[in-house]
Amino acid sequence: METEKPTIDVTKKYVRLIERRADGFVEFEFAIGEPEIYAEMLLPGEAYEAFCKSNEVIHLGPREEQAEGDGSEWDWNLHQATHERFR
Repeated sequence: METEKPTIDVTKKYVRLIERRADGFVEFEFAIGEPEIYAEMLLPGEAYEAFCKSNEVIHLGPREEQAEGDGSEWDWNLHQATHERFR
């Protein structure tokens, strides 16, 4: 008996905007197939717009912030590391 392998739809691409910076760069998360498995990326504004268009991305809303002290000591991203956690 064969077990069913999980499938990921690689045609679906997701972007979650993190920040449009004053220097013209855009910080965002990019995922293929599964929004919770992502790479954090940084592109100039025009390149970001072209990237989203060429990949036909699905734009996701902002992440919900987790409360401090909720046991998520290891749950952070690079944006948080550079702006909040390790300053």
